[in-house]
Amino acid sequence: MEPGAADSNGSPVFRTRRLTKTYRQGEVKIHALRGVDLDLYAGELVVMLGASGSGKSTLLNILGGLDVPSSGEVRYRDIELSAAGDRELTQYRREHVGFVFQFYNLIPSLTARENVAAVTEIASNPMSPEDALALVGLTARIDHFPAQLSGGEQQRVAIARAIAKRPEVLLCDEPTGALDSATGVLVLEALDKANRETGTTTVIITHNASIAGMADRVITLSDGNISGERRNKQRQDPRTLSW
Repeated sequence: MEPGAADSNGSPVFRTRRLTKTYRQGEVKIHALRGVDLDLYAGELVVMLGASGSGKSTLLNILGGLDVPSSGEVRYRDIELSAAGDRELTQYRREHVGFVFQFYNLIPSLTARENVAAVTEIASNPMSPEDALALVGLTARIDHFPAQLSGGEQQRVAIARAIAKRPEVLLCDEPTGALDSATGVLVLEALDKANRETGTTTVIITHNASIAGMADRVITLSDGNISGERRNKQRQDPRTLSW
């Protein structure tokens, strides 16, 4: 299979069935997810669209093993995440998942290289920090500290850190949410390139519909349900996106 092309005829990497998540705030029950059925396949780049409160971040956190569902099933390959304990979920996150968040969470006292190395030193088959930073176009900034980098550069360091451990899954929560359009496009280019060159299944959640064109598949969430799904005939070059 070509990296970046979804093998929708194979077994899904993720499979959720009747997935629900309910929170309680005082006497009020919040239904974040209301019975989500979803399959995600190896190598595909999926954009999940939805307004604030649609359930997209809750779904991403459950896929990443950061949260557990109230009911239903979620499987990652042969691992039933919905039945896993804390230790199993920690191992799953460490071995299989890379995360990119809206805010970069870099360590201020470490250079770009050292921020990436903090992850590669505990991974079993990592890229070198130099290779990971080259993949996101930051070779020239490798020895700069976060305070010496722009917001977009810091986010690209965060992407390099996430992909350096060669995760099978890359989960991105509003990765351009704190950036302007021109800077955000550079970040999306880095994610697109990482997906194509490493074959990592990539999920980007966003409220920004302009990003949808770069995906293999677009899934829309509304009020805790999947309200729409489409497959793009061709992935749009992130450099042609603007918002």
